[in-house]
Amino acid sequence: MSHPEQPDHTQPNTQKNPQPSIFERKSSHQPERTLRSRFIGKALPTADAGHETIGKTVGLAVFASDALSSNAYATQEILAILAAVGLEKGLGYVFPISIAIVLLLIIVTVSYEQIIHSYPDGGGAYIVARDNLGELSALIAASALLMDYILTVSVSISSGVAQIVSAFPAVFEYRVYIAVVAVFFIMLINLRGVRESGATIAIPSFMFIIVMFVTIAVGLVKYLSGSLGVVIDPPELVEVHVGLTAVTPFLLLHAFSSGTSALTGIEAISNGITAFKEPRSKNAAITLIWMSVILSSLFLGISFLSAHISAVPSEFETVISQLARTVFNGQNFFYIVVILFTTIILLLAANTAFAGFPRLSAIMAKDGFLPRQLTYRGSRLVYTRGIVALTIIASLLIILFQASVTRLIPLYAIGVFLSFTFSQFGMAFRWWRCGHLKLGQEIVEAGSTLRYDPRWKLKMVMNGFGATCTALVMLVFAVTKFVDGAYVVLILIPVLVTILWSIHRHYVKLAAKLSLENFGALPPQASRHRIIMPVSGVHQGSLAALRYARSLSDDVTALHVSTDPEETKRVREKWNLWGEGVRLVVIDSQYRLLLEPLLEYIDDILEKRQPGEIITIVVPEFVSTNKFSGALHTNTASILRNNLRYQEGIVITNVPYHVKENI
Repeated sequence: MSHPEQPDHTQPNTQKNPQPSIFERKSSHQPERTLRSRFIGKALPTADAGHETIGKTVGLAVFASDALSSNAYATQEILAILAAVGLEKGLGYVFPISIAIVLLLIIVTVSYEQIIHSYPDGGGAYIVARDNLGELSALIAASALLMDYILTVSVSISSGVAQIVSAFPAVFEYRVYIAVVAVFFIMLINLRGVRESGATIAIPSFMFIIVMFVTIAVGLVKYLSGSLGVVIDPPELVEVHVGLTAVTPFLLLHAFSSGTSALTGIEAISNGITAFKEPRSKNAAITLIWMSVILSSLFLGISFLSAHISAVPSEFETVISQLARTVFNGQNFFYIVVILFTTIILLLAANTAFAGFPRLSAIMAKDGFLPRQLTYRGSRLVYTRGIVALTIIASLLIILFQASVTRLIPLYAIGVFLSFTFSQFGMAFRWWRCGHLKLGQEIVEAGSTLRYDPRWKLKMVMNGFGATCTALVMLVFAVTKFVDGAYVVLILIPVLVTILWSIHRHYVKLAAKLSLENFGALPPQASRHRIIMPVSGVHQGSLAALRYARSLSDDVTALHVSTDPEETKRVREKWNLWGEGVRLVVIDSQYRLLLEPLLEYIDDILEKRQPGEIITIVVPEFVSTNKFSGALHTNTASILRNNLRYQEGIVITNVPYHVKENI
């Protein structure tokens, strides 16, 4: 006996529901010129996205400003630790420690150069960890990166303000205000777009590089000729831990970890590859190498000269300021030029975070770990909401820590090296996976494509060694800076991971609820509609709403909350004339409440609702053509919508009644 074929309920019934017609239409509407557009520029069409990319030169200015600016405080952080045993003992270790840091910089640079070629769509440590180590590792790396970008803004701006304070001590009390204003200024530059912000900061960035190389060259010439000298009238020494009389391995590790702040910003290019012109991976990789060479040269030169001029780590005058006035014999024109461009590069270093944070946030939002709104591009084709979020959080940190670089640095480097560690461990595992593929075999993943690499063993060892080094630096930093504030990071990262995971879980659950897989068909339509229409008075607007309500259903109930007997009497009289036979329920509100009696009545109706019945709340709404008069009227529809949107089986709609008026 044959059985009839059972219908497939997993697909929509195309016989009963024919394929709909789909049409495409281009909108000719262009955004109006507003006060906002005058600040950030006119809106750009989506088609211009390809023209908003940048080349290697501008890319160096945009993404390297953070790394280059770390020269202004990395040497000072080493000196601040070595000063614990006395400057005379400690100064001899500054340059050897700097060489060790540069070696680590080379290892990290090689790793990120590989990441750029392997993951051309950007994302850096987050994408590497996601594809190779799993979601938990990716979230830890992402949390570290997000904190890194936030602290990049706080530290670089605070350090830039410190340069201003060094030249003009009278503004010390206003440093926090200056720093916050600077953050908002950088935000404004970045809201104008990547290409325009890059063009804005390119000249001062390259001027800083030139000025610092000139300063180091003059200093080295004077050193070789024996005319360099030492700092005259050194500033007050920064507060150090007393009680140490000898240089210990632990102290050297402490100084080394503090100086590794010079590596901050190295990862930025790998996160922002999509900002470069094609071939973007090649251009980004070349820019990374340029940045590392310049950074290493400047860092070694500043450390070497600072040790020989007996520079003093101080909150009142930076090491760069002491170096400049020693090399150029006082606070003359050349000194002012050095301080000016050092201050500018430190302030603009925040631009690196503004270029990277929104892009990373957008990638994570696309994966469902951050709010979806962060994926939207603004009028200038940048991730506006990510830029604004970064501005607010960084400004709050500056206010909280009073724009102190020394207090912010302990929070800074742990996140940086945590992301370094995850990215390099992820790359090491990636090469191991590549080594176990057959020749010609490919595995396509979300962020990249895996292929057999004949040099996989060498690359795996290099990345594994780099991961071990950065992990050790991170541990040393966590131990030595724990009391100074590093514990905050160790608490914040698990909290951030929990928040990111919760956001992701929400999106996954929502997607499952809305999924059409195994859905079958739409449920049958409601058997009946019941309409409830609140009325405050009987007028043309309420009658227009009544006509609309009766077009939906014959079961219409008008609802009036009585707070004034005289007004209620007028409503009754007018309703008898104009109510078209529709029933009116008058609720006597003894305490003159409006919303609560309405909600109570609706709750009673909900309890008695029949299966399949939908209750529609139709609200008459007065709409004036004068924008200012809108504040003179209660928006009942919005209030009801906010209170009832979590109730199932209720639809709230407002029926606007437009009135032209002039005030």
